[in-house]
Amino acid sequence: MRTAALLLALLLAACSRGGQEGAPPADLPTIVSLNPCSDAVLHEIAAPGQLLAVSSWSHHPASSSMGVEAARRYRSVSGTVEEVLALEPDIVVAGAFLPPATEAAFADLGFRVEKLPIAASIAQSEAQVRRLSALAGRTAEGERLVARIDAALARAAPGPGPALPAVVWQSGGIVPGRDTLIADVLEGTGFASFSALRGMGQADYLPLETMLADPPRVIFAAGNAASNDDRLLAHPALASLAETRRERLDPSLLWCGGPTIARAAERLAEVRDTVAALRKQGPLAIDDMPDRQEAAAFARPRQR
Repeated sequence: MRTAALLLALLLAACSRGGQEGAPPADLPTIVSLNPCSDAVLHEIAAPGQLLAVSSWSHHPASSSMGVEAARRYRSVSGTVEEVLALEPDIVVAGAFLPPATEAAFADLGFRVEKLPIAASIAQSEAQVRRLSALAGRTAEGERLVARIDAALARAAPGPGPALPAVVWQSGGIVPGRDTLIADVLEGTGFASFSALRGMGQADYLPLETMLADPPRVIFAAGNAASNDDRLLAHPALASLAETRRERLDPSLLWCGGPTIARAAERLAEVRDTVAALRKQGPLAIDDMPDRQEAAAFARPRQR
């Protein structure tokens, strides 16, 4: 069985494309990342040739937390044992939900496996950056990334005044609540998580009726409001919320920490400043969302 796996691995290695050219210094371990969040961090801190492959998620715009062009400089792997065996890394970095059978197979083959849980705060995410940089033997690069995140958060920090209640509303009315990374970033940029304040947790459901009865000041629509799956985000009833502003939020800002935190903080601060400027002008205008014509189209029965 192992012979067959090895033959398949060699075939995959011969046929694979991408990857950075060159070899890392001999004293640095080679790494295969099976997790899009570790992909993004390792891309920032690894030495040339050290990161042998990233997860296939990072090669697709709909699921990547890093620039797709940058991700495609590396081979992509879907997480099979054969793919990893072909690359012969020193370390395999995976998410917390690595299938037990796959993890056992990696252990049988002698691979060191490091699993990263989902970061529930900025502090946890920065700790993961430091952990990955220590594994890679690139602690200085890890500290530079942490410093960059901290600098972005400092630039995005709010001035004096009450926090703005805000909700991050995803497809189907799903919201992130307390003990989530985005709730921590919201707090750090001058918002109060509407869902966390109501005791909601990760991936809880927030009905439209609840939103209408007690609306937040800002709704971050984290999805494609023009698609059938995300039509709730463009519901015309939301237009009645004169004191609530809707803004788009790229869903990729929600999936991972690390360098994504800096981009998320920048976007949230931009919206906060827009809301502050509009408050001086009067009621908060609904902007950056479907116009009335699109809302009217939403209200019409869909043709079958």
